[in-house]
Amino acid sequence: MMTQPDEDCKEEQLLRQDLKFYFMNPCEKYRARRQIPWKLGLQILKIVMVTTQLILFGLSNQLVVSFKEENMVAFKHLFLKNYSGVDEDDYSCSVYTQQDVYDSIFFAINQYRQLKNISLGTLGYEQDEEDLAGLQICKKQYRKGTMLPSNDTLHIDSTIETECIQLDPQELATKETNDLKNSSFFSFEFYRLIQVDISFKLKGIDLQTIHDRELPDCYEFENTITFNNRAHSGKMKIFFDTDADIQECKDWNISGSIQKNTQYLLIFDGFVIVSCIASLILCTRSIILALKLQKRFVKFFLEKYKRHVCSADRLEFLNGWYVLVIVSDMMTIIGSIMKMEIKAKNLTSYDVCSILLGTSTLFVWVGVIRYLGYFQTYNVLILTMQASLPKVLRFCCCAGMIYLGYTFCGWIVLGPYHEKFEDLNTVAECLFSLVNGDDMFATFAQIQQKSTLVWLFSRLYLYSFISLFIYMILSLFIALITDAYDTIKVKPWCEVFIFIKSEEPLLVLKKMMVKMSYFKAGMRIVKPSRSVLLKVMVLGLVLAPKPLATKFCLCFQEGHNKSCPMGTNMMVSSTLGKKLLVSHITQSSVT
Repeated sequence: MMTQPDEDCKEEQLLRQDLKFYFMNPCEKYRARRQIPWKLGLQILKIVMVTTQLILFGLSNQLVVSFKEENMVAFKHLFLKNYSGVDEDDYSCSVYTQQDVYDSIFFAINQYRQLKNISLGTLGYEQDEEDLAGLQICKKQYRKGTMLPSNDTLHIDSTIETECIQLDPQELATKETNDLKNSSFFSFEFYRLIQVDISFKLKGIDLQTIHDRELPDCYEFENTITFNNRAHSGKMKIFFDTDADIQECKDWNISGSIQKNTQYLLIFDGFVIVSCIASLILCTRSIILALKLQKRFVKFFLEKYKRHVCSADRLEFLNGWYVLVIVSDMMTIIGSIMKMEIKAKNLTSYDVCSILLGTSTLFVWVGVIRYLGYFQTYNVLILTMQASLPKVLRFCCCAGMIYLGYTFCGWIVLGPYHEKFEDLNTVAECLFSLVNGDDMFATFAQIQQKSTLVWLFSRLYLYSFISLFIYMILSLFIALITDAYDTIKVKPWCEVFIFIKSEEPLLVLKKMMVKMSYFKAGMRIVKPSRSVLLKVMVLGLVLAPKPLATKFCLCFQEGHNKSCPMGTNMMVSSTLGKKLLVSHITQSSVT
């Protein structure tokens, strides 16, 4: 019959073995218990399948994007008079005379009327429940007033009035252009005219997908031509905006091999979903088992050593990579279901599906780093990122305040004189490019020299920003990461790993002292403080399985000298369940 101490010892050994096995990598687990690394094999298979799925969807999505862009270019050539093929700025083109405004408006109307006869695409008029929707023209203008620039007098009501007319294709077919020109609606008073909008909807079918053995998509294009006269500067800007919405085709019947090819893709997507569900189950199971093991470890520590395990040691049981894989699997499953619906033409949410599949693939490839991390050479990146992240975030908050100050200052002062400082978003992008050393000369050269004071301020502004961020802030940012890289080399062990290896306390402490005593950083010897070494040593003694009294000598080597002129002798005695007692600390010369 086993006594209570024997049972406790057996329980301790069993817990230690379970902890050792949990923190092993897949290869070590296989060598220890011949456990096949199913999760590792499944992750490798999933990487191949998810990446293949993403490439197939990307090629399909590329056809959608190209169809939208090509139709937008075609619309601009169809409905904008004298369009050169290149937008002037953020607007398509501009006009400078009243006659040009009238000609541009009636040109768009005539092109819409004879669209079926002139368009090369598969376009048609948008049709509502009763009839064709047609074309809508709206004008916005101030209420009537008088304006005499020669006398510097202006009397106008700033209230904006909006007036619209609706022209359906049947009406346009019967009306002549002169009838529309004689209409009172098109009698503009340009000194109070603000804006003219021409809106119309068109239908289209993308047939290029048939050549790639996919079902075609049906589109609805909502187009708007805007004649912007808000500035009243003598230049009226013309904007063309189109919003393409993919809709389910109501009635289609296509024969050939397209249906068969679509079925193969749906079957492949089904296999991806099955593999992700299996991965999700395995990772969730691992997290649940880890939490149970954590509970056993915490309970054992509290009962035997009368100590509470700190939160940092508790987090050692929560594998963040498993959480990342679970999130990736859930996004892949949802994205794959949406992709199957899109392929079957029951859903048209290309953007949402792209975000889900793209992010999940990113997480899958990032998860590969976990397996590279089992090798010490490849684990440096992960440990450096973990150690530097808190400091980097705090540093970025401070540097961000300076960055925002420069952003607002550049926008308000240089905005009227430099195209890269016209709005806040452009200013932020310009300054970020300067930090990375891009386009410096062009930023200096493009400043307008209309104001000598502003020109001098721009030089002071740009030189101070570049000097501050490149030579100081960016260098400090790199120094933080370098410091974190040096820190990970002397990272002390946590209580969990000390407990796992505490069968031979003296051997463990010796390894820890050797590991933490010194390391080479370039050509310089860097030493941790005595307080850190004392903390690690005391922590190891607390976990010793029996009372222990050991005499240690801490030797701080200087350069490559073998002798140590100054050291510390410490007698530390420890009894389990009792307070630590440091018997004496004396200074002595140690050889």
